[in-house]
Amino acid sequence: MRKLIFATILALLAICNLPSGKLRAANLPHIPIAQEKVAVRPEDLPEAVKSTLASDDYAEWKVSSAYIVKRDNNAQYYEINLKKGEESLTVNLDKYGRKVD
Repeated sequence: MRKLIFATILALLAICNLPSGKLRAANLPHIPIAQEKVAVRPEDLPEAVKSTLASDDYAEWKVSSAYIVKRDNNAQYYEINLKKGEESLTVNLDKYGRKVD
């Protein structure tokens, strides 16, 4: 009987000391997604992207360079560098002209 009680107590202690299984983001390493960046001429951008760049939000900005960025997960977007005087701005748009983070 003593062995049974002792084994039960040991089992309960072992179960209580197990990790909860919750991972904290701070403990996870940051693994960047590999991406490929290819230059694109501004005139070769999709019409939806050109339309977004022609909107009031970017009316005074001029395209200085553009790239298509392809990630390992097959996602792709356009990275567009804009200039207005001395100011510069980088905008990421998908093929439909919507902003991408």
